Amino acid sequence: MITINSGIAGKLRAFGALLGMLLLTPTSYADDIPPLEERLQLCSGCHNPDGNSVIPENPKLAGLDKKYLQRQMEDFKSGKRSNEIMSGIITMVDEKEFKALATYFSGQIRSVGATDKAELVAEGKQIFDEGVIGTAAPACAGCHNEDGSGSSAFPRLNGQNSTYVVNQLLNFKNAVRNNDPKAVMQSVAKRLNEKEIAAVAEYITTLKEAE
Repeated sequence: MITINSGIAGKLRAFGALLGMLLLTPTSYADDIPPLEERLQLCSGCHNPDGNSVIPENPKLAGLDKKYLQRQMEDFKSGKRSNEIMSGIITMVDEKEFKALATYFSGQIRSVGATDKAELVAEGKQIFDEGVIGTAAPACAGCHNEDGSGSSAFPRLNGQNSTYVVNQLLNFKNAVRNNDPKAVMQSVAKRLNEKEIAAVAEYITTLKEAE
């Protein structure tokens, strides 16, 4: 007869119990929510770990209102908003993770952009502050605040990548993007020509939040 040490026997019983629990539990590892740090690795490839994307076509997420951020993720998930890259990425993120991700990025400090297009910036500032009288395009500051700090309804703009801003305004103008409440941004963008869009985008990237 083979005698099993009592300590080893205890470990075997414990292992057997654990194995039984795993076999009886319907939840698999695939259903578990990854830690925030692990999930951020997925986001940082496009948006940087601190949310200040250096890729011109990608938005800076740092400092965006968390409710606004969560709503955008929900829209991507549902298909209400689409993007060739994000529409694929969002399928790998569980809706239960949206709040934690939004909270993290909203707490990051937005970096300030730079441009050497002084004349375009000056034109953009006038549009941002006063709108365009000829087409009745309203001032951006009316919804996004004079310093571009935004709110839960309207996103922070200051320091945003100008290429991204241009692309989004063109998307709104051409109704490619239509997840704006009451089609407000679609209406505004349609009142701006491409030169005005480029100008306001250049100004936005240099805009700093009021201290």
